[in-house]
Amino acid sequence: MVYGEYIQKPAVELSKLIAKNLPKPLETTYLTNSGTEAIEGALKLARRFTGRTEIIAAHKAYHGNTMGALSVMGFEARKQAFRPLIPDIRFITFNTLDELKHITRKTAAVILETIQGGAGFIEPQNDYLKKVRERCDAVGALLILDEIQPGIGRTGKLFGFEHYKCTPDIVVTGKGLGGGLPIGAFTASEAMMASLKDNPKLGHITTFGGNPVIAAAALATLKEITTSNLIEETFKKEALIRAHLKHPLIQEIRGKGLMLAALTPSAELTNKVILKCQDEGLILFWLLFEPRAIRITPPLTISEVEIIKGCSIIKKVLNTMTI
Repeated sequence: MVYGEYIQKPAVELSKLIAKNLPKPLETTYLTNSGTEAIEGALKLARRFTGRTEIIAAHKAYHGNTMGALSVMGFEARKQAFRPLIPDIRFITFNTLDELKHITRKTAAVILETIQGGAGFIEPQNDYLKKVRERCDAVGALLILDEIQPGIGRTGKLFGFEHYKCTPDIVVTGKGLGGGLPIGAFTASEAMMASLKDNPKLGHITTFGGNPVIAAAALATLKEITTSNLIEETFKKEALIRAHLKHPLIQEIRGKGLMLAALTPSAELTNKVILKCQDEGLILFWLLFEPRAIRITPPLTISEVEIIKGCSIIKKVLNTMTI
């Protein structure tokens, strides 16, 4: 089935479970094929519901690579080749309160990653998200939080924004929701989501979003994560990584839960470590806009034995390196 001509049980049950685990009024979910498609839908929803066109995003933000998502990416080097992009996009600096004045009555929405991913796993500081929320409320703008990386238990809460006392108007999920299969979703209030129904009808269309196979996989994943101890174990596993990953060449470990980035003194060193660890049987990765970061984002199911072994491999490799 395509375009959702018929309501099918897996998508319904998944959407109900998402709503059950989100604060009100986040109750209605649109399922898509990927996180970046969910970002597109969220941006369209914000413009449609508010009647405004301006979108404010953050410098060094990453929300995907389709044209709308690319337009709100805060990294010119990756955008230049594809201009012109969507108009009426402005950028502010994450964690800089003085720049919140740029959110005005012209603004349809502010879109932020709850924790900036590509920038180096930057957490909000000094109630930043709460203050963005307050500014949005004051001028009638919507707040979209991108939970594609930090969501679904990765940071020790089911949704990363739960750490920061800030509820968005639209929340976007992906990646972890599918348990390894491709999925995305954007969730808002029923009243807000209804604005996509008419003028034009089917304001957002997705051929295979919410198909029963993917929805069943996501439903099983979300049930497991919300009924097991995987989320509560995340902080213990983070502590174990931090305890076993002390090394003179690791300057800092950023992030929360199992969304961690270990920073070395140079991009060259980081690159060598990641590639050499791969040869040793350990999968790490890079971050788009912070070349010194070693990305450490293991499955939530990783065991303590595996964590200690992985940290040992990283330290073994670091011991062969010189600055």
